[in-house]
Amino acid sequence: MKNVTVAAVVLALIATPALAQGRRGGGGQDKQTEKKPQIDEKAYKSALDRIPEPKEKYDPWGMTKPADPTKKPK
Repeated sequence: MKNVTVAAVVLALIATPALAQGRRGGGGQDKQTEKKPQIDEKAYKSALDRIPEPKEKYDPWGMTKPADPTKKPK
């Protein structure tokens, strides 16, 4: 009988941390109540249209490797 009691106590002590890990508390917000910002397609397109076009094409290697071998890098 003593062995059964000791085994029950050991199982209870082992199961307690596992039970605590399995519980999900109400500490966070639900995904259903979380509001996402509305995307306004019209405003997005108008913002893209306001970006000016570059006058010259940007060359990331222009400083290190000129396109024309006779030209010196800046």
